[in-house]
Amino acid sequence: MGRRPDVETAPLPITALAIAGLGEQLLTSLLSVPFRRPWDGGQRLADNIGTSVTRQVMRAFMGYSAALPTPEFRSLEMSIDDLCALIMPPVSRALGVDMTGGDVAGVPGVWYRPRGTEPKGVILYLHGGGYIGTSPRMYGAFNAYLARETGCAVFTADYRLAPEFPFPAGLLDVVEVLEALLDDGVTPERLLVAGDSGGGGLATSLLLDARAHHLPRPAGLVLFSPEVDLTLDEPSVTANAPTDILPWNIPTTPYLHGVDPHDRFVSPVHADLRGYPPTFVSFGDEEMFRDPIRRFVARLVAAGVDTTVVEEPAMFHVYPFLMPWAEASRRTYRAVGEFVARVLPADG
Repeated sequence: MGRRPDVETAPLPITALAIAGLGEQLLTSLLSVPFRRPWDGGQRLADNIGTSVTRQVMRAFMGYSAALPTPEFRSLEMSIDDLCALIMPPVSRALGVDMTGGDVAGVPGVWYRPRGTEPKGVILYLHGGGYIGTSPRMYGAFNAYLARETGCAVFTADYRLAPEFPFPAGLLDVVEVLEALLDDGVTPERLLVAGDSGGGGLATSLLLDARAHHLPRPAGLVLFSPEVDLTLDEPSVTANAPTDILPWNIPTTPYLHGVDPHDRFVSPVHADLRGYPPTFVSFGDEEMFRDPIRRFVARLVAAGVDTTVVEEPAMFHVYPFLMPWAEASRRTYRAVGEFVARVLPADG
């Protein structure tokens, strides 16, 4: 995002100070872990400790980065993206997946393709980050797992983000990508849309957008902890704040930019979901978005949508992305693979 010519970034000395400040915050969060009894929990000891460490580190990272001025935030994001450009390709290769840059309809992104086999389908993946941050390369390990488990090629789009580009800029980008994939010969029967967190919310918005109504329905929708209700007024938003990785003051204003948070295009939990393709939804029962997601799932079922749900106990927001080694994440990957195998044509 920070490499776009119309996006302001911070000078190098300020960026260095921002990185140093982040390092201090992360160190403090790690030092607090032993005092939080990380060995307690209903999982294996290693998973209990990994969950506790991940929770504290991500809280510190999100709280610190969200408080930065936008140019410093973008520069910090670029630094992490550069690091991922070095780390993620070897990780992806180790998982049997090739990771290459590319663009679709002029929207940049990253392709993840299973090595040595013809892809069974294509997944248009919309990365999370609350509509304001992260990048396709940061999803290197997670999208490689997704490509390996499903046998599909995954295109992770680098759509425009807020606050520089509030709603509906990102939505317009992904509509164009979806149209281009279909124009390039990807058949609807072999095309899925997927996303996590804000990207999951954007994926649901994509299927509602009036511009996409003339397009054929994709084979399926795969959502990980989708942000489907920006009103943030459900009980779990406060009740699960102590157990989630998200900051208690989740920022939505930069994305909404005056749009009513009840609008169905930003909060699809309020939309008519009839006609949705088969949908897979995974989330944790200790995340702040738990109640809106449960309500979204109930609306899918009431609308007659073929719905597969994985609600993992003692898990927080986007746990498969943050903790790919955890047993809960592995169960979710397997469930996604089974879902995709079921909705794609059997001869693929």
